[in-house]
Amino acid sequence: MNWDDFDAFCQVVDHGGFTAAARALDRPKSSLSSSVARLEVQLGTRLLERTTRSLRLTDAGESLYRDMSKPLAQLRELAVDAVAKGAQVQGMLRVAAPYEFGAHHLASVACRLLATHPQLKVQVDVEHARVALFERHYDIVFSAIEHSFAPSTVVAKRVYSLERGLFAAPELVARHPQLAGPEDLEGVPLLAGGEDTSWEFAGPHGAVNIEVRNPPLRSGNAEVRLQAAIAGLGVARITATFCATALAQGRLVRVLPQWQCAPLRIYALLPGRRLVPAKVRAFLDGLEEEAAQQGSVTAPP
Repeated sequence: MNWDDFDAFCQVVDHGGFTAAARALDRPKSSLSSSVARLEVQLGTRLLERTTRSLRLTDAGESLYRDMSKPLAQLRELAVDAVAKGAQVQGMLRVAAPYEFGAHHLASVACRLLATHPQLKVQVDVEHARVALFERHYDIVFSAIEHSFAPSTVVAKRVYSLERGLFAAPELVARHPQLAGPEDLEGVPLLAGGEDTSWEFAGPHGAVNIEVRNPPLRSGNAEVRLQAAIAGLGVARITATFCATALAQGRLVRVLPQWQCAPLRIYALLPGRRLVPAKVRAFLDGLEEEAAQQGSVTAPP
């Protein structure tokens, strides 16, 4: 038995005819026709009824297609994956990410890859607004998936869970000595992210949600919120790595340290379903290795 003949038969059925299958596979129509004819001789039964305008499965053909089409499709996908895994890390890798994540977590990985793979080039676009999915032919789009809705043609893989906290200038905290729990934030100006409507906390007495009402500043740009917090304009919810320098310098202090904010979950959105180019896989592997080395960042399980 020639398994290529079985595959040719299934491809003809999948594409609705010999001409369409030949075009999709870049293979001569006569070759597909010969494969199906040879398979019919070997099985001793007719699989397809051919006319000048249509193609119809016989009962035997319908039964064979039902049994063989799925495993053959899986084998084709596995073969493509095997080729991808053996490919070199090369070419242009285009990456987009939100500023709060991209500015602090992508540069070191990109530099290591460039040093290791001289045939690779990397373009990293750090966006302050939500990144438009693959409109500019990105290989990876990093996104806070809690505020994004990816189409069905996109694969979502979580890369990072970033620790977030509440931070404010020492002077502002001194003006609000009553801050003991999330409920006390209602009397304090809050610096909101672009789409923040509520903040979730986990603490000694369980989970608590507070609404973010009438913030004096709203911005999806974490740097803007950071500078506003340093200026004493309110309490900001920011990732710990992003404000680590200001915290070490004493320009910010942590507010409600006994309460944990919901983390910022960052996903890598990839076009396609199974085929992952070597350059993409290498970049994601590098991110996971870095995540394992950072205490404030959790890598995927």
